[in-house]
Amino acid sequence: MSTGDILRRRDNLLGSNTPLFYDEPLHIVRGEGVHLYDADGRQYLDVYNNVPNVGHCNPRVVQALSRQAETLNIHTRYLHEAILDYGEALTATFADPLSMVMFTCTGSEANDLALRIARHTRPGKGIICSNETYHGNTTAVDELATLFNGGQAIGPNVKAVPYPDAYRPLDGLQGEELTQAYLLRIDQAIAEFEAEGIGLAGMLVCPIFANEGVPNVPQGYLQGAADRVRAHGGLLIFDEVQSGFARSGTMWGHEFAGVQPDIVTLGKPMGNGHPVAGLVSTPELVDSFREDIMYFNTFGGNPVSCEVAHEVLRVIQDEGLVAQVADVGQYLRDGLRALQERYELIGDVRGPGLFVGVELVNDRASKTPATAAARRVVNEMKEKGVLISKIGPGDNILKIRPPIIFSRSNADQLLNTLDEVLANE
Repeated sequence: MSTGDILRRRDNLLGSNTPLFYDEPLHIVRGEGVHLYDADGRQYLDVYNNVPNVGHCNPRVVQALSRQAETLNIHTRYLHEAILDYGEALTATFADPLSMVMFTCTGSEANDLALRIARHTRPGKGIICSNETYHGNTTAVDELATLFNGGQAIGPNVKAVPYPDAYRPLDGLQGEELTQAYLLRIDQAIAEFEAEGIGLAGMLVCPIFANEGVPNVPQGYLQGAADRVRAHGGLLIFDEVQSGFARSGTMWGHEFAGVQPDIVTLGKPMGNGHPVAGLVSTPELVDSFREDIMYFNTFGGNPVSCEVAHEVLRVIQDEGLVAQVADVGQYLRDGLRALQERYELIGDVRGPGLFVGVELVNDRASKTPATAAARRVVNEMKEKGVLISKIGPGDNILKIRPPIIFSRSNADQLLNTLDEVLANE
């Protein structure tokens, strides 16, 4: 079937505005490791999809799924050791007191549940988020989807503050003055919640600010945010759907950031593409919530999902992928900075581990976003067999986040292809 025929069927069934990548969409039929294959058999290096965290169709994960699926799959109202074995292994990767887990099916549900816990256990209802973010698609978390609403939060119970960025600093400030300027915006949001009689429940952000383009966060910002939120009775919630499971060159993004939250939400990479998600928090918060709320999720924590997620965790640990991500990520950033020295189009290279942002600018002095160039680069990279994407307020930041089994030779292919494309810009 032709691409045109597939698109017509898709529009008629799913709606004409259903998102697609690239000017000429890809028809992907198979995946293996760090590669995807289209209907014509062409191979692509996947440098975008963080969902298959330990590689497309990882054989160990596939076997774990198959073994449990042919044995039993049921909800969690029966006793089953799989949920306990995985839950204990997962929480063992966190520092105390983050020792209890609640399972969902998607990151959206996990963030929704985190908001419910915060608003139930804290006296206030207000949530602070950044002005360029996305935390899922339930009604509750859609109020925080400032990425799609011109930087504005929706509804009275959410306030957006400027995300911390040392490359495009607030009011042109630097150093400690910049940190304090960003923290002042949090103070103002808290004061507004209190004046409006709403009060503060917490702050929900990604510890590496992934949707914001993985900016270089001014020193002391996240600790200052945590101190302010907790001083006013709120909870610090870190959305680790993108930054977790070794992505940051540490097991968890909050380890990279150096700040421990009260709740960590998990998703996408947790099951390598299988729909499993959840949150990790403290006994105090989980028990307090469960004492009053009968929370139950039919598919969250089922035996198949837990065996799949457990195998993903084992692969990360058995294959030393945290260290590999740190090594290959640094190698990749070094290579990108070498390209930056040759191409004026590259204004900034940043990000932890294997989540890298490459900001393209029309000129380095004004830092004008090179939006059109970024679109051309992404599409030309695809034509040359490398899949990346773009993000940021100016839609000008190349978004690089491959499966964490990515190697130095894979990085070389990415760098060489990007070099070819930039030479023609």
